[in-house]
Amino acid sequence: MKGDRVEIVVDAGDTTRTYEMVASRAGRRVETAVRRGVVEVSEVTRTGAVVRTARFMANRVLALVEQPVPREDGSEKTGQSGRPFGDVPEA
Repeated sequence: MKGDRVEIVVDAGDTTRTYEMVASRAGRRVETAVRRGVVEVSEVTRTGAVVRTARFMANRVLALVEQPVPREDGSEKTGQSGRPFGDVPEA
């Protein structure tokens, strides 16, 4: 979903570098995969077409942080009383 992001922290010898991949448009998502010693982070469309990809050597990756956009859950819809459905009022 738009706004999803993945932060990748990579060891660059004497320092660390931070890279960020963000789903830039509506309907796009960010997917991660680890294959054959390579960490691959891709921005993908609804149909599964890859828009852009970042690849890093797995032994150099220090951290991979996925940060999804908070989504509104359908179970938290409120009724006329102003409290969520299924919520038991206190007596």
